[in-house]
Amino acid sequence: MPLTASIACERVLTTLSPALRQGQGLLAKLVRSGQLHCVFQPLADLRSGTIYAHEALIRGPEGTAWHTPDTLLDLARREHLLQDFEIFCAYTALQEWGASGADGRVFVNISADALVQALSLSGTQGLVGMVRSWGVKPRMVVLEITEHERVGDMAQLRHAVQNVHAAGMRLALDDFGDGRSSLRVWSEIKPDFVKIDKYFVRDISAQPQNLQMVQAIKGIAQVFGTTLIAEGIETPADLRAIRDLDITYGQGWLLGRPARQAAHALPTLAQEILQDQRVAVLPHAMQTPTPAGVLRHISVVAAPTLMPDTENDAVAACFKQHSHLHALAIVEDERPIALINRQSFMTNYATLYFRELHGRKSCLAFANLQPRVVERDCDVAQLLGILTSQDQRYLNDGFIVTDNGRYVGLGTGEQLVRAVTEARVEAARHANPLTFLPGNIPISQHIQRLLDHHVAFVACYADLNHFKPFNDQYGYWRGDEMIRLLARVTTSHADAERDFVGHVGGDDFLLVFQSPDWLARCHAIVSEFAQEARKLFDPEAQRAGGIQAEDRHGVLRFFPCTTVSVGATCIAPGQLTQAEDVANLAAMAKHEAKRSTLPVVVHGGGQRPHPHLMAVPRSTDLDAAPREALVA
Repeated sequence: MPLTASIACERVLTTLSPALRQGQGLLAKLVRSGQLHCVFQPLADLRSGTIYAHEALIRGPEGTAWHTPDTLLDLARREHLLQDFEIFCAYTALQEWGASGADGRVFVNISADALVQALSLSGTQGLVGMVRSWGVKPRMVVLEITEHERVGDMAQLRHAVQNVHAAGMRLALDDFGDGRSSLRVWSEIKPDFVKIDKYFVRDISAQPQNLQMVQAIKGIAQVFGTTLIAEGIETPADLRAIRDLDITYGQGWLLGRPARQAAHALPTLAQEILQDQRVAVLPHAMQTPTPAGVLRHISVVAAPTLMPDTENDAVAACFKQHSHLHALAIVEDERPIALINRQSFMTNYATLYFRELHGRKSCLAFANLQPRVVERDCDVAQLLGILTSQDQRYLNDGFIVTDNGRYVGLGTGEQLVRAVTEARVEAARHANPLTFLPGNIPISQHIQRLLDHHVAFVACYADLNHFKPFNDQYGYWRGDEMIRLLARVTTSHADAERDFVGHVGGDDFLLVFQSPDWLARCHAIVSEFAQEARKLFDPEAQRAGGIQAEDRHGVLRFFPCTTVSVGATCIAPGQLTQAEDVANLAAMAKHEAKRSTLPVVVHGGGQRPHPHLMAVPRSTDLDAAPREALVA
């Protein structure tokens, strides 16, 4: 009889239900016949590049429909054997791990209710005794809680967790973030480890939302003192991103697939990635934030309100009493229904016979029955829609501010324009609205990450030559096309996983290279941009090689077709500590490049590149290039 059957059936099944020991269902037969076994998938220590632990995973007969754990668990549910089957799988995993003689920790899956049942069947000391008898040290066991939304009795689970920790074993929560996870369970049982669901890990290098979710989970983990494990790492880009987010451990096919025998080392590719200390380019900067609740930051006018049957004489009296008010809202059951503009109303009220004819009548006849009503929690996009709508009465009437539909106060058109402008300016600091490239804040964040990780990099400041005459000659629309062209060219010649392209503003771009062939990339940017930018000039200017335009002093002179200059500064590990210092050096490099006749200039105040930035496998060899062509 196979090892699994001989051990599990004799020593484990005796503690479980008769249905599993004697039942005639398919699952019970598979268990008794010893056709189930475990495979072990490594968990990597992303800091050291070594194997930290293995997770035991149950498998059915290979080549059958019952090979996968999901199918086996479905069978267990249909045969009403779920908790007994989970306990059987956990015991089998521990037995096979002990029999394998493998070193290190083993993660074993079990649901909360099955854990409670297992301890009630054998007791803590009985469980510890079984684990030791299988050749496994309790301190090397991590019980991984699954299906945590179905905790039957939280008090019993807390008691079970206390016993688990008292026995020296540790606890993990599986698949946090998959929809079944519970923050309350995390808070209640305070696990040693939490596994981040693969949904948030997969393609994290290109998904800002997933990145932000993982960062939020990191914040929760810090509160509870929990160590995180990222599941589902399958690509080099995602491994680099997870490592650079300082997630301690990882699991996924790139780090090792499940196998009958425990792995002794990570795959070569995974080791190479983890040994490469260059910092990943994270996508958090690529998403323009659209903050909600913009109106909460402006001073809303707490004006008195009118009723639908308020007489016009009373409205006039209210305006005279409150001379600062630009309008009054008509409110019914706390809900605004109309708005009366002060200037328009008082002009009518001053006309001959108005008081005699309309003074005692309802004010609704002189109100705007479709006023602009804005919720305090609206976002910038909604406010921008108001500014660009055909109905511009808000400029004179102002608007009504509500909170959950209830009247709060009044705002002016000036306040609305200012609120939107300030929000858009703040958003532009994160992502430039013209090119959608990262703005000043994410540029600084990325540079700071590089400095904090003590890695070598090159900061390059790219700036257009003779752009103002072009923009004046052809207008802002074609000027924007020129800037977008530079964005496309710089991005196309950057390694998305290693090089960061940011748009400082206007025609200024900052490129942060970790690629060893950064100089060749810069020359390629300069060359391609010169060719493509020429096409934005009219045929006559293309033939002449430039245009006649006024300089800054109003003197008409010839300006060549627009080109780009690149000033570079090489930052060695530990050379600087603040992103601001890097920005200052890059700006100095740009000024030197603008004064030079060379397309790419390395700032003389910087150091020579770090060795890993000096290998140039593309068209340009850094050491072979003339020094006067590189250093200003």
